[in-house]
Amino acid sequence: MDMKRILYLFPMLWLLFLTACQSDTPAMISLGLDDAYVVERMKSLSLHPQFSGERYEWHLSYESTAVDSLVATTRDYTFVAPKTGTYWLKLNIYDAVNPVEHLMQIVVHDEEVAYSPYITRVLEYRPAPGQFVNELPQYNEGDTEETMRQKAEDCLAYNAGTLVTLGGYGGYIVVGFDHTIVNHPGEYDFKILGNAFYSSSAQGASGGSSEPGIVMVSVDVNGNGIADDAWYELAGSEYGKESTVKNYQITYYRPDEGKTPEPGTDPSVTDATYVRWTDNQGSTGYISKLTYHKQAYYPQWLASETLSFEGTRLADNAVDESGNGSYYVLYAYDWGYADNHPNDSEKSNFKIDWAVDAQGNPVTLPGIDFVKIYTGVNQFNGWLGECSTEVAGVTDLHVDAH
Repeated sequence: MDMKRILYLFPMLWLLFLTACQSDTPAMISLGLDDAYVVERMKSLSLHPQFSGERYEWHLSYESTAVDSLVATTRDYTFVAPKTGTYWLKLNIYDAVNPVEHLMQIVVHDEEVAYSPYITRVLEYRPAPGQFVNELPQYNEGDTEETMRQKAEDCLAYNAGTLVTLGGYGGYIVVGFDHTIVNHPGEYDFKILGNAFYSSSAQGASGGSSEPGIVMVSVDVNGNGIADDAWYELAGSEYGKESTVKNYQITYYRPDEGKTPEPGTDPSVTDATYVRWTDNQGSTGYISKLTYHKQAYYPQWLASETLSFEGTRLADNAVDESGNGSYYVLYAYDWGYADNHPNDSEKSNFKIDWAVDAQGNPVTLPGIDFVKIYTGVNQFNGWLGECSTEVAGVTDLHVDAH
């Protein structure tokens, strides 16, 4: 081959060489992860590799320690650290064609403004009908979903400590914080405040006024500040029992406020057929209206004629100890529910370790950004009215109050 032909072919051969080199290293080009990150402590960093594989391993080490820990085997990983320093995070993607190993340095520094241990935001407030609805917080004509959300936030944010009712079964509230509540394995991570109390008249168990609420948690995986990622239930003491109903659904119907009331046998009940409900178990019933609360029980800021909720339903926990409807005791479940034990009890504390997915499988969460609480019992208790979870706050047990 003469020199002129070699010079002619050289650019083409060089281009083919570059193309081949690039095709051999797709992970280096499209992995979608940086080599270094800088974040505040107790703030989540969601990592999503663009390169897929057959198996994933995330290994984490701190400062100069030589030993790393396997922290996840999922494709995505959310990093959050309770203390400052330098962390090393290694991702191994095992794949027969394109295996990848990627090492990242994460420098964690102190927050610029000290975190609050308390709720800072209410993202959503949707109670089911109940005797305290439109009162806790107070509804005024013209209020909307947004103004009622803001009122609920004013009641709870920064330890305001004013009760917010969730109404009957399924009614819920979603709250957020100015940081990620870090999971400290084996420890209690947060407390939920309510208005539960014990009674000396309870028959051999913790009981008095316990209106258990199911607790769910979520991680802000997509980092948009909205609670639109997966939810995980905290599996309390009743989760695995036969008396607990999974995938329970209930629908409430807006009552006709002008209809002729139908008094019940209890003189405290002014309308025994006030708010009708049906469920997916073939049952129907009513939230009766009581003489103590004369306002509308259906959320007046909602225009819909029906309200539907779905979740886990706990067994009824109220017992008529008098036998004539004059004295009910609402017995507490052992652990894992809001408004179930008094605020000064360790049993009003919660562990992120209790989280399970929709199939009941335990999940490992490095921390949580959102908490959802909903009334978990569907029971009407005479002159006491419906079982309705009340919330007065949520506190991160790992952050000191200022």
